[in-house]
Amino acid sequence: MDSRMIALSHLLQFSDATFPVGTFSFSNGLETACYEKIVTDAPSLEAYCRSAARQAAFSDGVAALMAWRATDADDYGAIVKADNDLMLFKMNDEARMMLQRMGKKLAELGKRMVPSPLLDRWLADIDRGLAPGTYPVAQGIVFRLAGLTEEDLFTSSQYGVINMILGAALRCVRVSHYDTQESLYRLAADIPALYQEARTMTFDDMNCFVPEMDILASLHEKGNMRMFMS
Repeated sequence: MDSRMIALSHLLQFSDATFPVGTFSFSNGLETACYEKIVTDAPSLEAYCRSAARQAAFSDGVAALMAWRATDADDYGAIVKADNDLMLFKMNDEARMMLQRMGKKLAELGKRMVPSPLLDRWLADIDRGLAPGTYPVAQGIVFRLAGLTEEDLFTSSQYGVINMILGAALRCVRVSHYDTQESLYRLAADIPALYQEARTMTFDDMNCFVPEMDILASLHEKGNMRMFMS
């Protein structure tokens, strides 16, 4: 019981919007979706979050699970493979930048909280340009080292994607805190089914085909909407 309570505290810490990995700087394409009048209110915002969460579940989520399992098995090669394979799924420079900036910050924080030779090695390879250092892979490593389960990891990954978008929405969509919290509560119901699919996937099964979101990300790179970095 005591160990589970500690683990739950760590889960809350790592999932908190104030955890200093830079999530507040990114909107996951929402800024352009608002500019293009695709997201204009609470229902369209919730639909956007659902699409983003599904896209992340079968790409970021799978890579995170693979990294968790590789850490559990002390398989450093599998960690680097997860890292590199995930980068191949990111079509836009801003998406890659987001994953790398947040990933390195989490790895640096993880090194202070859960010291590990494996984490030291990965950080060194990031600095040498031998590994991209993506955020989902960092989550997989740090969550396993902190004694959290892969279910905890996947839940936190999904929560983070949704909460990043909802936090950004408060600055660029006409919604209230009540709207965003209601959406967050409802969207949580999708997580178990997404996990049941993602948990059986291999790298060959990874997919993130939501072309509208990739187009929005491309428009953001070339546009004038610069409140957020993506």
